[in-house]
Amino acid sequence: MISYQTDGVALPQIRRREVTAWVKRVASTYGKKVGEIAYIFCNDDRIIEVNRQYLQHDYYTDIITFDYTTGSTISGDLFISLDTVRSNSEEQHTTYEEELHRVIIHGILHLCGINDKGPGEREIMEAAENKALADYDFTCGK
Repeated sequence: MISYQTDGVALPQIRRREVTAWVKRVASTYGKKVGEIAYIFCNDDRIIEVNRQYLQHDYYTDIITFDYTTGSTISGDLFISLDTVRSNSEEQHTTYEEELHRVIIHGILHLCGINDKGPGEREIMEAAENKALADYDFTCGK
């Protein structure tokens, strides 16, 4: 089950049913099933608090993924700062909607076993994000 929650912000305008189906499709391409996934949308104040408290990192980020995966069933809590998503979309010259979906799937890709901190891993993650984004229909329901 995938839940969409907020902490100090309004829920972003995403098509939850379509996003849920998309997340499941992407996970299945990595041989994974979706278990309990909680998206927690928040602001920069909350994300830095979580980053400091649980990871001892003193910086802002767009997403923090807590991985509770067991076997081939991915589960986790994914904190997403909508403030940082907006800043990133401006810096990257992408739409807010595209950047939000990139971050949404970024956390899922982490749960599927893709990392982005080691040598060459960032490029692998970006390629996986781009492939997943190409599978999402941004015009659906408009």
